[in-house]
Amino acid sequence: MSTTHQLTDWLPTTRKEMELRGWECADVILFSADAYVDHPAFGASVIGRLLEAEGLRVCIVPQPDWHGDFRDFKKLGRPRLFFGISPGCMDSMVNKYTAARRLRSEDAYSPDGRHDLRPEYPTIVYTDILRKLYPDVPIVLGGIEASLRRVMHYDYWQERFRPSILCDCDADLITYGMGEKPTLELVRFLVEAINDAHPLLHYDENGEPCITRQLLREVATSKLNQIAFLCKKDEIPGGIKQDDIVLHSFEDCLHQPRLHAENFRHIEEESNKMHAQRLLQMVSGTPAANGKSLNGKSLNSKSLNSKCVWVVVNPPYPPLTSEELDQSFDLPYTRLPHPKYKGKRIPAYEMIKFSVTLHRGCFGGCAFCTISAHQGKFIVSRSKQSILKEVKAITQMPDFKGYLSDLGGPSANMYMMQGKRRELCEKCKRPSCIHPAVCPNLNGDHQPLLEIYRSVDRLPGIKKSFIGSGVRYDMLLHDWKDEALNKAASEYTHELITKHVSGRLKVAPEHTSDAVLNIMRKPSFSLFRQFKSIFDSTCRKAGLRQQLIPYFISSHPGCTVRDMAELAAITKQMNYKLEQVQDFTPTPLTVSTTCWATGFHPYTLEPIYSAKTPKEKQEQNKFFFWYKNDNNKKFRK
Repeated sequence: MSTTHQLTDWLPTTRKEMELRGWECADVILFSADAYVDHPAFGASVIGRLLEAEGLRVCIVPQPDWHGDFRDFKKLGRPRLFFGISPGCMDSMVNKYTAARRLRSEDAYSPDGRHDLRPEYPTIVYTDILRKLYPDVPIVLGGIEASLRRVMHYDYWQERFRPSILCDCDADLITYGMGEKPTLELVRFLVEAINDAHPLLHYDENGEPCITRQLLREVATSKLNQIAFLCKKDEIPGGIKQDDIVLHSFEDCLHQPRLHAENFRHIEEESNKMHAQRLLQMVSGTPAANGKSLNGKSLNSKSLNSKCVWVVVNPPYPPLTSEELDQSFDLPYTRLPHPKYKGKRIPAYEMIKFSVTLHRGCFGGCAFCTISAHQGKFIVSRSKQSILKEVKAITQMPDFKGYLSDLGGPSANMYMMQGKRRELCEKCKRPSCIHPAVCPNLNGDHQPLLEIYRSVDRLPGIKKSFIGSGVRYDMLLHDWKDEALNKAASEYTHELITKHVSGRLKVAPEHTSDAVLNIMRKPSFSLFRQFKSIFDSTCRKAGLRQQLIPYFISSHPGCTVRDMAELAAITKQMNYKLEQVQDFTPTPLTVSTTCWATGFHPYTLEPIYSAKTPKEKQEQNKFFFWYKNDNNKKFRK
């Protein structure tokens, strides 16, 4: 850690750190289930820095102790605006458990990988504690855990369907997706209410005006996009409108899972439209789904009042502009863990400390991926100036040796790609721009990305930049019907392989069966063969000894034992002993999970097979390891 930093360079995490800044109270207090790393890849830090730039006093309480006397939840007192809960960069259950529901070897976002610093479902645990301690203080949920549970979803770890997470905890609303825009708009409305001396304000013992739950809901629910909240039918802002999408009720879906599959198509499409519609879903106040919530209690009676309530999901904001994204990345991050972690290793930070995110969003629309539900399909790219500014900051870090681990994004090679005619994109509701075929309106020019690579590599202090994000090789092999685009893709392919591979390039064909790949919304395996041929040939000509490492998934909906046997035979024939493999994990709000949980594909409503029992899943997964002695005889048969 650089000796030039002072404790006040981080957002306060303790009362002592608040006093160093001369603060009596905070405006917003964020509770995070991750360790506090002041870096643009950590959500709580991003929101904290954005609010700080608005002139607010923001504190972060990382990984509070949820046992005992709850002193971590009380130490900073009551905020003037609200408590924010950021459960972490990963879903807490994916972070803690494997597909076989076994505890992972370490928690990547905790110091020294410790498992005991994060509860299951921290969104619910933290909210319950704060609500007991501060009954009238607003609580705003954010982050991927709440975002992907904003409406009815299937919970793999509970093995049942769940209503919106708001039914399991007494929070006031969710800012879903990437939270910059809704959070900034929310605080601006709340500050305006304070300045106007709104009659619903509460005044503390020092006479400081504080936002109440009633005021927050009055201000937010009718004005803000990209939020989800609960209300009674007669409280739905503006009533049920003609262009609202009214989903099948939670209870109806419990009795007929096919109805949830019907719902999901609307949920996914509205998450990926530039001008989306509002979603509404009724949830009965009667305890449902075995009568228990995620925290083991009856469904929250305070929120539900033993009557029907409605989950209201306001449409998302349009994608950020490049200027807005730059502002988020250009905030004064130290890029370092808080000093409290001195001498401790935070695995996720070690992985990304010398990496740079170039863009946000992904138009691949992979069926098993949560990016479309959280970030959306429209690409928002940072400016070249912002990227180079961050790279220069990295070169000044004391332990930087000249090697960038990644210049990437959700997909490595989608930088600056968008529709040629925006008006067509504004009408589009396809969840993928490249499946089942590449959209003719997509501009797939790799030249701007090449210019970024070259500009970065010319900077003093940079010896080499690697690409660690997943590369979409189908984008490189596509015939763009434009010689300039085809030339740029070919040039990118060559430069990627010869200059930006750290010994191994990881790509994700995911399967060898075209039928399974079609369900996954992935390209034919023949394209992987084609790309491997190019990769091997390029390495041979350049005198490079590099490997192409493929990722594969077993037990995905539509995948049978026969499909896995063929995968084993094909990859063996290609001289692969697979290592980068995983068993399909059903995560909330994906097409694949909807198929797996309901037995129906949400777009065709046709029945679909899934390997569900531990025995079936294990049988498929073993085909990856045909080369192990105990498996060899069985698979040969």
